[in-house]
Amino acid sequence: MQIDRRTLIASLASMSACAALPFSIGRAATLPLITRSIPKTGEQLPVIGMGSSVTFNVGDDPELRDNRTDVLRSFFEAGGGLIDSSPMYGSSEEVIGYGLKRLGPQKKSFAATKVWTQGGAGPAQMENSRKLWNVDRFDLLQIHNLVSWQDHLETLLEMKAQNKLRYIGVTTSHGRRHRDLIEIMKTQPVDFVQFTYNLLNRRAERDLLPLARERKIAVIINRPFRRGALFDRFANHPLPSWASEFDCSNWAQFFLKFIISHSSVTCAIPATTRVDHMHENMGAARGRLPSPAQRKRMIQYVAEL
Repeated sequence: MQIDRRTLIASLASMSACAALPFSIGRAATLPLITRSIPKTGEQLPVIGMGSSVTFNVGDDPELRDNRTDVLRSFFEAGGGLIDSSPMYGSSEEVIGYGLKRLGPQKKSFAATKVWTQGGAGPAQMENSRKLWNVDRFDLLQIHNLVSWQDHLETLLEMKAQNKLRYIGVTTSHGRRHRDLIEIMKTQPVDFVQFTYNLLNRRAERDLLPLARERKIAVIINRPFRRGALFDRFANHPLPSWASEFDCSNWAQFFLKFIISHSSVTCAIPATTRVDHMHENMGAARGRLPSPAQRKRMIQYVAEL
């Protein structure tokens, strides 16, 4: 029988450090939810959101659609807000819309999607996304991987002026586009940027994160688990006992708390297909966060494994 990677991680951690890690899902639920302000407005967002790439691309399968609705339900019940998607993600937008319709209005929902096409086709694609999500308007519309960004930015600024969306963003998941993203951040009136940052990919600390703080731009972090590679890499190692010092009881929270403990990060968007994994992810949004000294210890610990 194949063992799920997080099950293996949890088993190893419990054998070596269970007594030292008193933090639990039950205790987590009693602690305040950690939020960060969107710099341009001061609006608060929970520091853990939800991505949907791959995970919500389940087509018309009714059982899988209902499962993803359960994942959405657990996300909202745990205090989640920002849901991120894209037309690039197959049926993900449609499946999110299916789940939102079944769950009914959610006061904390923060709908964020992207435009991913050539300039002239942007308005039609964004309207199609809105219909798939079944929302009146998006909280955030982002230009996916900087595709045709000049044309889309002009459209988005017009939509924002007409109150057809609330915030404008630009995304990349490719380090080679950092220079382009930096130029946009310096010169264009964007509210959000989205890029990759995690324990093994800290390039954003050099330029993007400091610039976001300087320019008062909210930051969404994608690929926080490096598409699962962090679990694969550390599956045979126990969680350090000192992780309890910042209320961390599993590797998912270890990875996420490192990210959201950076003061320039607004929200991280892990993706999952499972309710139990959603509970783990959302647990990172409660309790203490690592201090600068503890962050250095986390980096050193994984580097030595």
